[in-house]
Amino acid sequence: MSADPVSYLLIERGWEVVGSDGERVGEVDEVLADLNADIFDGLTVGPGLTKSPRYVPSERVAQIHDGRVVLDAPSESFEEEFPEWTGAPPG
Repeated sequence: MSADPVSYLLIERGWEVVGSDGERVGEVDEVLADLNADIFDGLTVGPGLTKSPRYVPSERVAQIHDGRVVLDAPSESFEEEFPEWTGAPPG
């Protein structure tokens, strides 16, 4: 039984981030959003499988549960799928 989904507004630094296979890839470092416009841009994932933080755009977040963010890609492709965080979303 899994927990009920929650809003991106509840995501906190330190929450576990896992791939679609349930394997841990790191933890939430920062939530990127425009709260005035209620737009969730994505999040950064601190070191876990990688040495440097990675950027995860909001459309790649499959599920958000209390204490856990699930991505739409398996853990083994995390480094290939998500770019290094450089301080601004790629674009």
